[in-house]
Amino acid sequence: MKSTFDQFITDNPEQKKLFDKEYEEFLLSEFIIQKMEEENVSVRSLAQKADVSPTVIQKLRNTETAEKINYKTFIAVINSLGYKVKLEKI
Repeated sequence: MKSTFDQFITDNPEQKKLFDKEYEEFLLSEFIIQKMEEENVSVRSLAQKADVSPTVIQKLRNTETAEKINYKTFIAVINSLGYKVKLEKI
């Protein structure tokens, strides 16, 4: 028996696509928040290290505003945390 969530996602491809997109945005924001906490990095110090404004870091930490950050800025922040983006075919 399928759960309500399973039915909602499997019976509606558009909803699944939207869910997947929003979930990925959530994971990226959570990753940045977690790494900042683990390494005890403040918004201001990460912004300075990535050469961006503190507002940009705040936007990345919020899933609703993270999508407004361009790729170059996102990469600069990720690199400043000591990580790099790796693309793999799905």
